[in-house]
Amino acid sequence: MYNMRYVFFLLLSVLTLPAVMAQDIASFFISMPNEHVLQLEEAWRKDLVDLYRSGKPATLDNTLKGRSTLVQLTPDYLLLQSSERSTMEMKFLPLINNTYIVCVITTVSAPVADSRVAFYTTEWQPLDASGLWSPATTDRFIKEDADRHSETFPNVISCLDMELIHYRLNAGNTTLTAEFTTPDYLNAEERETVKPFLKDTPVVYQWKAGRFEYSR
Repeated sequence: MYNMRYVFFLLLSVLTLPAVMAQDIASFFISMPNEHVLQLEEAWRKDLVDLYRSGKPATLDNTLKGRSTLVQLTPDYLLLQSSERSTMEMKFLPLINNTYIVCVITTVSAPVADSRVAFYTTEWQPLDASGLWSPATTDRFIKEDADRHSETFPNVISCLDMELIHYRLNAGNTTLTAEFTTPDYLNAEERETVKPFLKDTPVVYQWKAGRFEYSR
């Protein structure tokens, strides 16, 4: 019941915006406020879209003296390699009555991939994420049958005290995957300690009724 009330108020906030929804994700990307991707001004974002659509390499020098590449673009999904160590993903997510919100994921690899997930209206108004998903926690990546009473388990938890998670959207559907990257940050001995306790597969969310729900 709570989720349906949240969807109602979310839908109301989307419908009461004065501007119309962008036609596709490219329009949303081009109109993005510059502070979201400091290295690419609006005119350059438009150039990347034009290059991609013309079948040419969609890569440009950016203001941070690096290179930015538009890797993938569909009507409702975009993947930008914004710098050598960072990416940005965008995906339209349906509500009802042909209304949408947008999930935006920024990932930085320094050196281990770690992501930030945010939600916006199609006019770049930020949305409260609390009713839209629950971020994965370390506990979600520990095997259900792990022996939490073993002598080793406290050491495992100590090694995993920093949560690094790589989130990815899917271009072809409305799933969201979460990969636990904290083990990649550990030294070889620590990785061997934690490995038996961790799941071998990522956490997967499915967009249902206006919210990302765990599917496994």
